[in-house]
Amino acid sequence: MRVKKFVIPLLLILILVMFNKIFLNAFNRANTYFSTQGLYNDEIMQPQRFFDRTWKVIAKDYYDPTLNHQDWSRWKMRYQSKIKTDEDAKVAIDSMIASLDEPYTRFLTRKDFEELTTSITSKIYGIGVNIYSNAGKIEIFNVIPSTPADFAQLKQGDIITAVDGKEINGMNVSDVAALVRGPENSVVELTILRDNKKINKKIKRKEIKIKNVKSSMIDNHIGYIQIVSFMGESTPNEFMEALENTKNADSIIIDLRGNTGGLLDNAVFIANMFIQNGEIVEIIYRNGIKKVINAAPNKDIVDKPIIVLVNGASASASEILSGALKDTHKATLVGKKTFGKGLVQKVVPLPNRTGLNVTVAKYLTPNGTDINKMGIKPDVEIGSDFDFYMSSTSNTDIQLETAKELLSKVR
Repeated sequence: MRVKKFVIPLLLILILVMFNKIFLNAFNRANTYFSTQGLYNDEIMQPQRFFDRTWKVIAKDYYDPTLNHQDWSRWKMRYQSKIKTDEDAKVAIDSMIASLDEPYTRFLTRKDFEELTTSITSKIYGIGVNIYSNAGKIEIFNVIPSTPADFAQLKQGDIITAVDGKEINGMNVSDVAALVRGPENSVVELTILRDNKKINKKIKRKEIKIKNVKSSMIDNHIGYIQIVSFMGESTPNEFMEALENTKNADSIIIDLRGNTGGLLDNAVFIANMFIQNGEIVEIIYRNGIKKVINAAPNKDIVDKPIIVLVNGASASASEILSGALKDTHKATLVGKKTFGKGLVQKVVPLPNRTGLNVTVAKYLTPNGTDINKMGIKPDVEIGSDFDFYMSSTSNTDIQLETAKELLSKVR
């Protein structure tokens, strides 16, 4: 696998990890939904009580009632009257969660929780550039059109050397992003290096509209829809818009490569655009309690040849959608085996504006298949697990080309 350079949006806080094996943080956000308590809990709680509250939530909600075959009360006894500071509480909670030996349940610090809620609500305030670390320098990868950065005439290749007068030499990308972020209509001053000249730019931060769904027409008759993430609450509307943009297509390619997941409801909604009747996914909660999510009646069902592109970075909500379309024979899967994340998390707001991402269930595809740690094998296996371009002689996307070839045979 060729390791890609990280590209970090300043308008986001999250590190994009689509083309690297370091997917864990992204998967920790996958198949997530919020509890009914709301987005934040503003209650201020002392460290010892805070630990006890977290212990109780896991004991009550965790999908495995044995909590990895251990006496859960031992953690409460171990730290009784020993937690004095917020850091003590975090260390104790992290140690307790580590004993579950399951990678998706995790404690969310205040910063983590803000990042997660930001990615779901899509209310991002920044300037509109993507940055990455190039030989230790923070460089602008691209500028999003019609954003403050665009209007300030920032350019691809500009090197950021200071933010609000603070030199950023030696800082990592996410820390630089944190400096550039800020309230809407506030001003940030960037010092950039362009053609060996330093330039100062004062830029007013604005809300940046992030689209999780992109669409276009290929060869004038194939609709191409890429779902970047299932995380945003606007994803269903964006997908409806993509269908409208490609309504004249004879067939559709849905690209889920690199999509590490998101909100369960978003995957179900999109699956229901293609599945008229029957099961979309089966959720199995604690103690074997099952919830079958069936397709709802939909008069606007899409009835065209569909190919779904997947790879080793397609996970979680991507696997719910691709698994449902494959098992119900609504689509042909092309690419490489998916990641294999068959667990569902709930985000529980905790006091002090923190949260807990806790695994509450596993899921099965309509055929009753448990894909956790196994993945979904495509109908046509071709290309690379993670990279889009595989030709040894050119940057040809052979997975996409294969999809186009298959669809040309059903016209």
